Amino acid sequence: MNYYIEITARLMLACVLGGMIGYEREHGNRPAGFRTHILVCVGAALVMVTSEFIFNKFSEFTNMDPARLGAQVISGIGFLGAGTIVRQGFNVKGLTTAASLWAVSCVGLAAGIGFYEGAVIATILIYITLIALKKMENQIAVKKQYRNIIIEIDNMPKMIYKLTDIFSGYDVLIKNIEYFNGENEDKMLIKFFIKPPHTFKLEDFTKIK
Repeated sequence: MNYYIEITARLMLACVLGGMIGYEREHGNRPAGFRTHILVCVGAALVMVTSEFIFNKFSEFTNMDPARLGAQVISGIGFLGAGTIVRQGFNVKGLTTAASLWAVSCVGLAAGIGFYEGAVIATILIYITLIALKKMENQIAVKKQYRNIIIEIDNMPKMIYKLTDIFSGYDVLIKNIEYFNGENEDKMLIKFFIKPPHTFKLEDFTKIK
């Protein structure tokens, strides 16, 4: 009976720890969110529980490596992480989410084998990285004089090229571009993350026709 309680505790811990990381990703509207991280973490934990079960049951009859199944999780999670990486124009999204999925799978492996201390400490560090260090990144961006500019334009393919041409004419470094639907169907919002020179003026956008 104690064995089943131990297994349940491992899987439940993996569910909670994976959910903590997944909640942060879900809150940020990332491709892989709450449920995905829980499934990855619990699945990885189950792999380690299964590996331990197989080792205990068949170790007397054959030599086997109990870490072999866990190693396949580490390599296999790369395919799932790659699915979260999306390129939109100048912007590449999903790298942090892909890394969090890989890290969560490692947390699941630790919880599954009964290494509770390592799983909990790693989860805390991952959570701090995703929350606190994101603010630090934003502060670094501000020190580099990066600015966010949101512009409403007609929903026409050529308009975005006119905007980027104006930026290029004033030696504006475009760090990131995001697209949003406007209030009307014929309008769209463009969010630029740029580093403008001192000579750049927003009034120059009135040249767009």
